[in-house]
Amino acid sequence: MEVEIGFAAAEGDGRGIAYARLRASAVQQLLRVGFRMRAGFAEGEIGYAALTAVAQALRKRGLKSVALGVDDWALVSGLSGGDIPEAAVLPYVRLKCALNRFDEVKVTAVQPGDLAQRARAEVALLPAA
Repeated sequence: MEVEIGFAAAEGDGRGIAYARLRASAVQQLLRVGFRMRAGFAEGEIGYAALTAVAQALRKRGLKSVALGVDDWALVSGLSGGDIPEAAVLPYVRLKCALNRFDEVKVTAVQPGDLAQRARAEVALLPAA
């Protein structure tokens, strides 16, 4: 199944929202997933936390094979053996554990789409913690 992911997180308090558009043939479904990170998170951590939350939600739905498209080029590079920001090491490990639960998984970089805009708009409306 192809899954396009867009995400955003609130500055400082670590609350985030990810949207995933699931595509199987001509059928599309939109999934909204909330996630949390530590307060004072680094920018590089957001993608790892968002993708981990989406991967866990997809496994709970019984999916075993997914192609994940995310508009975070650094995240995709890190998963492919590139440099990982120091602050993102633990979120990276959590993500790799979540991805290893799939029989087949592929993570690719895609152009930013409407899902990231939707997540940013929703995060902007979150009440202060």
